[in-house]
Amino acid sequence: MHGNILIIDDEIKLLKLLGMILSQEDFNVKEASTARSAMTMLEQHEFDVVLCDVRLPDAFGVELVKSVKTKYPHLEIILMTAFGNITDAVQAMKNGAYDYLVKGDDNDKIIPLVYKALEKVKDNRSKMGRKTAVSKGFGQIIGTSPLILQSKKLAEKVALTDAAVLLTGETGTGKEVFANAIHEGSDRKKNNFVAINCSAFSKEILESELFGHKQGAFTGAVKDKKGLIEEANSGTLFLDEIGEMPVELQAKLLRVLETGEFIKMGETKVSHSDFRLIAATNRDLEEEIKQGHFREDLYFRLNVFEIHLPPLRERKEDLKILAKNFIDIFSRKLHLSNLQVDPDYYKTLEKNDWKGNIRELRNAVERSLILMENNILDADSLPHYSDKTVPESDSLSMRSLEKIHIQKVLQYTKGNKAEAARLLEIGIATLYRKLEEYGWR
Repeated sequence: MHGNILIIDDEIKLLKLLGMILSQEDFNVKEASTARSAMTMLEQHEFDVVLCDVRLPDAFGVELVKSVKTKYPHLEIILMTAFGNITDAVQAMKNGAYDYLVKGDDNDKIIPLVYKALEKVKDNRSKMGRKTAVSKGFGQIIGTSPLILQSKKLAEKVALTDAAVLLTGETGTGKEVFANAIHEGSDRKKNNFVAINCSAFSKEILESELFGHKQGAFTGAVKDKKGLIEEANSGTLFLDEIGEMPVELQAKLLRVLETGEFIKMGETKVSHSDFRLIAATNRDLEEEIKQGHFREDLYFRLNVFEIHLPPLRERKEDLKILAKNFIDIFSRKLHLSNLQVDPDYYKTLEKNDWKGNIRELRNAVERSLILMENNILDADSLPHYSDKTVPESDSLSMRSLEKIHIQKVLQYTKGNKAEAARLLEIGIATLYRKLEEYGWR
């Protein structure tokens, strides 16, 4: 199928004719004779292009464009009329219509125009995908449970200040999303938001990443490098998993927080940076202090304003809305339409404790979209969480199911083994070993 088309026209003969013409071009076509029925279809199915008559029995097509585009911004709408009217055409384009056709003159134009509109839709989806990936602000904190609303309320209040913030909570609870939202709600939002995971680097590399270095400061330092502290000047620095930061670097960070001054590796002169610090940890820092792994003075400097993010198992009323959000994101990524979700799918999700929290849920939803059959998300799309037992036979052995699962994930990632390993939640070396076992290269 080339795309999903909705035709809206109360002239039934023309409606059927256009439907037949577009179906022959291998488009998936649905038809509506009123604006009301069309809006119902738009809610139930995913469309790419809408062909709409200007004069409908229950709506004026030119105004309908605005309503549809507001609710479904990725869609492109082509208006059709029996009478050419410059005023209507101009207003239609202002309202967001892709083009405006006069009936009778469209025989040679309609198919090429639909194809052009589809190209525009692809561009729209691409932009929306990028926007979703980097979207910021408190609107991206999803949930209506009392616990998450309380955390969000605290974040909204502290965003208006310049105070240091400490985000606590288990892995995968959305600490970076909150950090982004606080930055976007602050006076620093026009400047850089830079983030680093302190557990991802050795002491030497982390020091270089944070403070920067001069050429020749160490083996491999072939040129000067700005550190994230300098990059965050006038903006926000987010230090994730700060409990993993080596004690020696904690002392250097404390100096920066107290004076705004720092020295690059291999440098002698002092540099300055004015930034807002947001830190996050899944560790109990007070216990880390007792163990001698974290500086007490740095803790008090960081913990000006603490916000605890609740684990997903304590806010299960938010699970369905979070899952729907991820289904929407990955459906766009995979260009899926007419997707159906069985109620058992959500019930199965609710049975899990989600030790990895929102991050684990996101991965589970993405995998389920890869594994589903016939565009239906059901309990069987979530084998890892399903209560169903697997019959022990040659075709349904765990080894066979694992092989099929890995194959599907590799197809989804277009052969990208690093991405496949991430989705499978295994190491890249483990994936290569399994591929070798199955005789795949």
